[in-house]
Amino acid sequence: MTDNASLVPHDVTDLGLAAEGVRRIEWAEREMPVLRLIRERFARERPLEGLRIGACLHVTTETANLMRTLKAGGAEVHLAASNPLSTQDPTAAALVAEYGISTYARRGEDRDTYYAHLRAVADTRPQLTQDDGCDLVTLLHSERRDLLPGVMAGTEETTTGVIRLRAMAADGALAFPVVAVNEALTKHLFDNRYGTGQSTIDGILRATNILIAGRNVVIAGYGWVGRGIASRMDGHGAHVAVVEVDPVRALEALMDGYQVMTVAQAAPWGDLFVTATGNVNVFRREHFAAMRDGAIMANSGHFDAELDLAALREMAEGHVREVRDNVQQFDIGGKRLHLIAEGRLVNLGAAEGHPAAVMDMSFANQALSAEYVAKHHAELTPQVYVVPEAIDAEVARLKLAAMGITLDPMTPEQVEYVSSWQHGT
Repeated sequence: MTDNASLVPHDVTDLGLAAEGVRRIEWAEREMPVLRLIRERFARERPLEGLRIGACLHVTTETANLMRTLKAGGAEVHLAASNPLSTQDPTAAALVAEYGISTYARRGEDRDTYYAHLRAVADTRPQLTQDDGCDLVTLLHSERRDLLPGVMAGTEETTTGVIRLRAMAADGALAFPVVAVNEALTKHLFDNRYGTGQSTIDGILRATNILIAGRNVVIAGYGWVGRGIASRMDGHGAHVAVVEVDPVRALEALMDGYQVMTVAQAAPWGDLFVTATGNVNVFRREHFAAMRDGAIMANSGHFDAELDLAALREMAEGHVREVRDNVQQFDIGGKRLHLIAEGRLVNLGAAEGHPAAVMDMSFANQALSAEYVAKHHAELTPQVYVVPEAIDAEVARLKLAAMGITLDPMTPEQVEYVSSWQHGT
């Protein structure tokens, strides 16, 4: 897929966009001081020297800074996109032309191209994997099992991927250890909640330019992503309802001040629907039939399976048209339903993804977890591991330091008090 023999292997849309990509990558770097500190140390210590890393991540400016960090640590890095609509073409071009990182990603690529890019990364025989949604790991465990003995370990970025990996581990199918970066406190408490909360609204507003205040907004799922979206919708003046299947999360949503509904109750009530469950067909044929004229749907989960798109297309009987960039209108029985970013990740399909400041922590976890598995893979068995507490704490410490914030240490008396069982009333 190389079109210039002097460059690393790649398949990107336009290398002429590289200069613009560099400007954007450097802008994001200003908001990523933790990752920059790690990159400086990696450049000195080279903890990933000689390792081949195969990555399947969203090709954004923030990811570019992670790739630069891994390369600074001595790794040979090969990157493919983890979603057909999430690639920023200038970033992909810059990774190849300016930073010498093999990249296979084109915004809007079809399914065949998407998997061709994954196979190109697999062909490099990665020793470490980095995934966002488990597609690369799944490919290795299905059609490229010959490569599994050479894979030391991997890391996984997102909730959906962790769910898939844990299912593989439970079935005894997982062939190498994987660290669930998504489970780090400095990832899901911040990236999932504050990052997705803001970037989801950013994507919806860029695509539609609607006023959120006063609208009925339905959030499907009240995990950390759902919490973040609900909080920001509420802050914009929306009337928020939550759909959940977990009674504890539903109760929490209720105590946080939101209505809790079934999907059937929410369908005729909502003006805007946002899915964030990591599950399949949350809104289906019967719910589309009950929705109001003009209803808008968006997905903030990793895959486009949260909305039953096959049923939606069938109901429209071919009456589908693009009414704005990244907005499709489905005419169904005299009413219009709108879908943003083809039901794919709305924050990346219609916007730029999370702010760099929050991805700074997520990708610091990725870089430090890659270093950890490179050092300790021989001690790990094929299962899903959480990020070591020491890494989580280090990321938080570095982030606070970068923000100029210091914390009080406990006094010797306080240390003794919390370490003893003999103190009481």
